[in-house]
Amino acid sequence: MTETNTRAGFVALIGEPNAGKSTLLNRMVGAKVSIVTHKVQTTRARIRGIAIAGATQIVFVDTPGIFRPRRRLDRSMVAAAWGGAADADIVLLLIEAHRGLTDGAQAIIDQLAALDRRRPVALVINKIDRVKADVLLALSKRLNDAYPFERTFMISAEKGHGCDDLRDWLAETLPAGPWLYPEDQIADLPMRMIAAEITREKLTLRLHEEIPYQLTVETEAWEERKDGSARVDQIIYVARPGHKGIVLGKGGETVKAVGQAARADLEQFMGRRVHLFLQVKVRENWQDEAERYGEIGLDFRDGD
Repeated sequence: MTETNTRAGFVALIGEPNAGKSTLLNRMVGAKVSIVTHKVQTTRARIRGIAIAGATQIVFVDTPGIFRPRRRLDRSMVAAAWGGAADADIVLLLIEAHRGLTDGAQAIIDQLAALDRRRPVALVINKIDRVKADVLLALSKRLNDAYPFERTFMISAEKGHGCDDLRDWLAETLPAGPWLYPEDQIADLPMRMIAAEITREKLTLRLHEEIPYQLTVETEAWEERKDGSARVDQIIYVARPGHKGIVLGKGGETVKAVGQAARADLEQFMGRRVHLFLQVKVRENWQDEAERYGEIGLDFRDGD
């Protein structure tokens, strides 16, 4: 394939927390590269997933949900989201069909006006299976009255409805040019970070209330073994002493179950055996340490 007939570029996925950005990214890439849970604000950094559509390489940038930030970590996440939008060739705003034009969605639309208008912004109404057709049409009109979207797509990222039309439009709209990544690469994240994100997803699914938002996971060591397997050592940092016992669980059963589930996902992603070892440590001020932010792909200074 020559560079003269190829296209490539970045597509930023923005929206409120839980709008389905990570689900859409994984659907488009055809593999799980971004964590998905039923809880809001699980994506923290900009995660790039790479899809091929004909002669076009589409680099999706899954951004943290845009919300009203309260803490340094929140502010860094929101800055990462808007940074992803500003750097992209195309921006997709995801709106949940059953929630409609919320105050949060309106705030994002207001901010979009500040972006370069030469950059196409498309509206993606997600979770269309949750509402009736007349509600969808009314919502689409209301949103397009609020902002001059280039196109409107109605999809179900979870079930795949409408995703092919969206992919085709992206493939023909991205700029002409050489591909940005090797053909077989599906994510632009170090494996150490992908592994940490997989473990954090399993913790988020098992833990309740504020605890998932008060912890972080780092891959401390990665050893390639002669038999082709990998040994991965990770640290789960929690913000309070009381959280350590909850993460460990009675007799260590919670962290053991998390480790088993994370290892299974990691082995499927890598296509080989993985030996995963988890430690839980209390680090009360980890959300104020620049090094922790670098490990999860955020800029500490954005939280100022």
